[in-house]
Amino acid sequence: MEKIERARASLAQPGWDRSAVLAALTPAQAASVATSHPDPVTALDLLVFLEREHSHKYHPDTFAMLALRLVEARKHPAAVGRARIRMIKSCRTEAEMTRTMDDLDTTTRRGPRLGLLAYRALLIQLSSLGMTATLMDRYRRLLREGLKPDLFICNIVINALCKDGNVRDAQSVMDKVSESGMKPDAFTVHLCFNDSWAFAAAYSNLINGLCDGGRVNEALDLIGEMARRGVKPTVYTYTSPIAALCDMGRAEDAWRLFVDMKEKGSRPNMYTYTLLISGQHVPRVAFGLFHRMARDGVLPATATYNALINVLVEDRKMDSALIVCNVMQRHGCLPNTITYNQMIKGYCTIGDTDKAMSMLINLLKGRPRATLVTYNTIIKGYCDSKNISAALRILELMEANGCQPDESSYTELICGFCKIREMESASRLFNEMVDHGLHPNEVTYTTLIRGYCKDEKLDCAAEMLERMKESGCRPNVETYNVLIHALTKQNNFSAAEKLWEVMCEEKISPNVVTYSTMIDGLCKNGATPLALEMLNRMVEQSCLPNSYTYCPLIQTLGQEGKVEEAEELFSELLRQGHTPNEVAYVRMIEVYIMSGKVDHAFDLLGKMINAGCQPTLWTYDVLIKALQNEYLMVDQKLVALPDTVSNCSFDDPAVNKYAISVLSSKLAELDLGLSRQLYDELLSGLSKSGRWFEANKLYRSMVDQGLCPNQEAYNLFIISLLRVLKVDLAMGVFRHMSAQCRELHLDGYKTLICALCQSDRRKEAQFVFEHMLSRTFNPDNIVWTVLVDGLLGGGYKDLCKEFLHIMEKNHCKPSFHSYTILAREALKE
Repeated sequence: MEKIERARASLAQPGWDRSAVLAALTPAQAASVATSHPDPVTALDLLVFLEREHSHKYHPDTFAMLALRLVEARKHPAAVGRARIRMIKSCRTEAEMTRTMDDLDTTTRRGPRLGLLAYRALLIQLSSLGMTATLMDRYRRLLREGLKPDLFICNIVINALCKDGNVRDAQSVMDKVSESGMKPDAFTVHLCFNDSWAFAAAYSNLINGLCDGGRVNEALDLIGEMARRGVKPTVYTYTSPIAALCDMGRAEDAWRLFVDMKEKGSRPNMYTYTLLISGQHVPRVAFGLFHRMARDGVLPATATYNALINVLVEDRKMDSALIVCNVMQRHGCLPNTITYNQMIKGYCTIGDTDKAMSMLINLLKGRPRATLVTYNTIIKGYCDSKNISAALRILELMEANGCQPDESSYTELICGFCKIREMESASRLFNEMVDHGLHPNEVTYTTLIRGYCKDEKLDCAAEMLERMKESGCRPNVETYNVLIHALTKQNNFSAAEKLWEVMCEEKISPNVVTYSTMIDGLCKNGATPLALEMLNRMVEQSCLPNSYTYCPLIQTLGQEGKVEEAEELFSELLRQGHTPNEVAYVRMIEVYIMSGKVDHAFDLLGKMINAGCQPTLWTYDVLIKALQNEYLMVDQKLVALPDTVSNCSFDDPAVNKYAISVLSSKLAELDLGLSRQLYDELLSGLSKSGRWFEANKLYRSMVDQGLCPNQEAYNLFIISLLRVLKVDLAMGVFRHMSAQCRELHLDGYKTLICALCQSDRRKEAQFVFEHMLSRTFNPDNIVWTVLVDGLLGGGYKDLCKEFLHIMEKNHCKPSFHSYTILAREALKE
């Protein structure tokens, strides 16, 4: 109390603003001094002074009491206005604002009306609190009171309506502004803003609202109207339309708008360039924009680098993405969580979970922090590569770091178990998810239904569909598509038709996948006329077919010898503006091969490559079989000659060598890189299918020709050798490939080390392990993959301990969490 009394005394003296006593007051003490001071004007000056100089915050009621005293004094109308504005600006919640408006109404009934400045403050605060309906009510009151709103107030109203999604009313306000004859030079009081800015800002807010509502073309029309009215657009006017056009895939239109923006004198900023880069799909174009940005003297920010990295990630150019990531740090832009998440997603997309995990470990060492998106992305990556044990460890790691799994975390894990046909584990995780209070969504249910269908447990799939409905989760078209596909595979078209009817009764429209699934099923059962009827029905329902719709029809017509009809369907696919995928091209290639038109098949291969559709092992396999068949037909003609005997078959090395040689030369004519790709694809395919003997022959042939397999083919090949314990062959390949600077993935190292241990070749296992440590693998990744999954999983506890010491000696120490996992797994029997 003594401090309050001294403060009151100080306030009564001249020069009170230099008083140390008043400066030492807390906001509550200052409010007490002000509300009890006999002069409300001085009291108001005190609170404003402490707000400005000492960052005090006061409750609106404090200013309301002063405003009421000032009104009752009837001497200080300017001070009344200041107190009202301070009262409004002090509101932090809707409840405070509601009470403040009652107090404003009280002061208005007893004293002067609110002026434009007070209304402006009120509308701004209502907009910031999201109280749009109340804002409009006060705006209408302003009009009824005969006040003429300035452009700044109109801008506030338009902005609030647009944020609320009410573009129609915003347009109406804008029209009234235009009809009233307002011109940029018609006003004189706009605080620190000039009139032209306010007028452009009003347009910009309306344009933003239209873009948010998906009405981009109308927004572009409004930019044209600005030019006709002589209002100069700002960089902010163009920002939302450029962003919207990029999101819609209209990159060329976004570029034209960018050019128009520069021509009208608006200088693009960092955000403009970042939006344009993010809207690109071709890395070369994105890099071009990035360099243009530098030439224009606009410095990139972390968001700009992230946009560029995202373009590279989407194009699977991870080496380039990593270079950009390093460059941004050298230029003082630190990677954020988005940067790491994009890099992790990219590595997971190309199947390199080792590098994705290294990125995660680096993220866990400091700032920024890993988020739920980070963990879910790498869980998905491990599940996609069918490494479920690693995915489960990520779940454990995220929980240890205080990040609780969500529906997506469990859904990805459930999907992983479904992929490896472990439906009991998937079901257990589903129940665990529900027990944790999480709500499975349509993606979760559909994932489980798909798993049961692939496992040919349609009864369980049907039960899960019913459970889904009972839980209040509505099935979507994808859910029904999965079930219809499973039924057509079992030739149960009557049940598929019934499900189709159920789907329509639930107001779920069949999509292109639904129709394509039915057409595929009918074609496989020889019901081509019915399949063609379904195609016509699809078009009648305004559902446009795609490549997958036409593929089974093209294949079936080819099998029936109707080559011209198949060609007509393929041509129709092109006429409709579709870019055929590999499936469509291969089906048509097969038609030509079946009809003996191998030259036509290779012509179509050339068109396929020129269209940017890269062939895979499937395409090559079809063509190789055609060439093998061609070779055998020539051989059979020779057999018809006297004294000639054929020993050829499809498994004959001479036949295979001929086919691969011819295909390789034809590919080289189209693109030199394709000949090398052919060998990589063949080596990968043979290795994946366990045909290690043929893969080894192909590998030797590649070495003889001076060709070196790419990393993926090399990894798959060496693992295929180790699966059949051809350890000597594998070690020979390992040494040769290491000399060629080709590296194994971590999983390859694990398989090789475990195979050497199984063959009791521990010294060689140690040599390979130490060679692995000299690479760039993360210590935690080594522990999880090689020591836990590999050595402990194989029962080599002593060697696991020995290798851990080798890691520590080589300054390759894992984290505490990895030590915990290792200790726990080592204690298991």
